[in-house]
Amino acid sequence: MKLTLKIWRQKSAQTKGAFESYQVDANEHMSFLEMLDVLNEGLVEKRQEPVAFEHDCREGICGTCNLVINGRPHGPLPGTTTCQLHMRHFKEGETIVIEPYRAQAFPVIKDLVVDRSPLDRIIQSGGFISVNTGQAPDGNAIPIEKDVASRAFDAAACIGCGACVAACPNGSAMLFTSAKVSHLALLPQGEVEHNRRVVSMVHQMDKEGFGMCSNIKACEVECPKEISVTNIARMNRQYFSAMIGSDEK
Repeated sequence: MKLTLKIWRQKSAQTKGAFESYQVDANEHMSFLEMLDVLNEGLVEKRQEPVAFEHDCREGICGTCNLVINGRPHGPLPGTTTCQLHMRHFKEGETIVIEPYRAQAFPVIKDLVVDRSPLDRIIQSGGFISVNTGQAPDGNAIPIEKDVASRAFDAAACIGCGACVAACPNGSAMLFTSAKVSHLALLPQGEVEHNRRVVSMVHQMDKEGFGMCSNIKACEVECPKEISVTNIARMNRQYFSAMIGSDEK
């Protein structure tokens, strides 16, 4: 299938970028990233600069393949990362617009690559628990209700890709931060430090320059792991309780 790609090219954060058009012949069974590999192979053969884009596991679990495809983070399919998107979902002769995430907190490094290290710093600011090391306890030593465990695991499914930030018109990282706060706070091991953790992570989020949540819920729609915005409500409750010195969660 022959496609036209309009790709954002930008040499660095200090230079201006622009869209450039390319023609590519792709197989419908290729993944989206494999299609970009084919494009880059052709550019290298012509001694042209290949398109810079991020990728790692290509299995939908690392969160690295952060692209905006035809205006949607990770492309048109719900619950799907860019690396899991296949070319059979596009039509012969279609024009595909590919650009990097657009958010103040995610400056462009080169072409389609953005700096998502602010998400790492949010995690580092408090996304951990303090436990004594030693022999691992039995798996059933601490009883956890099935509903609570399920909500914790659902939140922990966040891969930190930043699609929620790219989808939000305010550039908010509330869904990401709330998922990291929730998956620790919901479990007994994370309850002890939940007050300090939620305050630290929210303050770091604000420090990084992310916008505020206005309940548009575009983040939930575009999240490839379908993280629920109920995590945002939970984090807001925990933050308020922590700020007034309450132990309620």
